[in-house]
Amino acid sequence: MSVSRRKTRYIDSESFHEIIMFSAWGFALVLASVLFLWIGHLLDELLGTGPKFMLGLFLLAIIGSFIELYQEALKIIKNAKM
Repeated sequence: MSVSRRKTRYIDSESFHEIIMFSAWGFALVLASVLFLWIGHLLDELLGTGPKFMLGLFLLAIIGSFIELYQEALKIIKNAKM
């Protein structure tokens, strides 16, 4: 019976930092979406409108978060090429 050894691969600190940062962006996306959804719901109840503010602010949060995430990813890619 042979014993096989597994190679241990260490993650450098730069890669770990990028992973943590993108995880934080995922959390920020969810938090912004829920917060804007809730604020939109409150505005709709206050003004007596349909789900217009709720959906509008929800889409605004998602689009804004993805734009920020895209800009951050471009910055990381630009720094990696240097």
